Amino acid sequence: MTHATQPILPAFAAIEGRPITLGVLGGGQLGMMFVHAAQAMGYRTVVLDPDANSPAGLVSHHHVLAAFDDAQALASMGRLCDAVTTEFENVPAATLEALAQDIPVSPPAAAVAIAQDRVQEKAHFEASAASSGVGPAPHAVLLDEADVARVSAQGEALFPAILKTARMGYDGKGQVSVANAAALAAAWAELHRVPCVLEKRLDLQAEISVIVARGHDGTCVNLPVQLNTHVDGILARTEVFEGNIDHALGQRAVQAAQAIANDLAYVGVLCVEFFVVQTPKGLDLVVNEMAPRPHNSGHYSMQACDVSQFELQVRTMTALPLVQPRLHSASVMLNLLGDVWSNTGELRTPAWDDVLALPGIGLHLYGKLEARKGRKMGHITITAPTIAQARDTAEQVQAILGLWH
Repeated sequence: MTHATQPILPAFAAIEGRPITLGVLGGGQLGMMFVHAAQAMGYRTVVLDPDANSPAGLVSHHHVLAAFDDAQALASMGRLCDAVTTEFENVPAATLEALAQDIPVSPPAAAVAIAQDRVQEKAHFEASAASSGVGPAPHAVLLDEADVARVSAQGEALFPAILKTARMGYDGKGQVSVANAAALAAAWAELHRVPCVLEKRLDLQAEISVIVARGHDGTCVNLPVQLNTHVDGILARTEVFEGNIDHALGQRAVQAAQAIANDLAYVGVLCVEFFVVQTPKGLDLVVNEMAPRPHNSGHYSMQACDVSQFELQVRTMTALPLVQPRLHSASVMLNLLGDVWSNTGELRTPAWDDVLALPGIGLHLYGKLEARKGRKMGHITITAPTIAQARDTAEQVQAILGLWH
């Protein structure tokens, strides 16, 4: 029997005289921030991760040091935890299914399986577009050489395009630009001829994301729409303030994200990314991808909102009330990659004292032991009464740390 929709008690209650314990699959920074939120609300926590130095494992009450498909480790999670979630989408869906036989698991395995496969994800977006009115970009599914030949023979309607692997692609990995139909076969070979999705390049005006939290009872709330900037395929900056996107477009994005979550019978925190594109009729939206977990673009919520995305994650797991988060400050979030530690040509400690001397700064470092190029090491949230003030402070931070401009 599956217990995925079975609510559990709040932390101030107890089961058989012991505190409620929440588990998370994955020990990265998202898991660490979830653990902090859960502990602040009175819960005990368990992390399953194979890395002894994982950020979440180091701060949790318990760390089950094992692979995500280790049967003994899963049995331990079932004994220790009253509910389980995940901090990344590539945990095996079979692991979630196995745990759901004994304890509530959110998000459900079926939803995570769809998010793990761009072919299934695009199909879900197309189905949800019937109710939301927002669908994916024009695309084609390439499973074998026959598909490649067929799409190449159809001409240039889908080109220029981006070819993306169906599985395991993130932060710009597993993607190749394809200029025209003649270049498709070589691009597919470059990605080792695995199943792929070919997406038409559109006239991109902006990138936005919406984070929703959906409860066991179908209640759905959302964080404000996030305006994002990517550099080399990795999120570099998020800005959140009243008017950061056209109001009508923002409302459509929220409605589309909620429709996608509802159609999945989703429980948990879900991030849906959209492109704002220029069309002959004006600006429009297309849905890009989803992440079945808290998201990098939602980190600002820990300081700029009255309820963070990680508290929402705890509330959805435990059937606590979901309230609509309020944005109380304009905010800019800057990602800190490993490059910051070596962008002067030598390995050094960044000038955190100069950064922390600025107003409205929230510095979050993830405790990772090695700073590598492109690795997410932390983030900085800047809050201010106005977006102009937040942007001014962000420019100063970028100058101090040598971040992109």
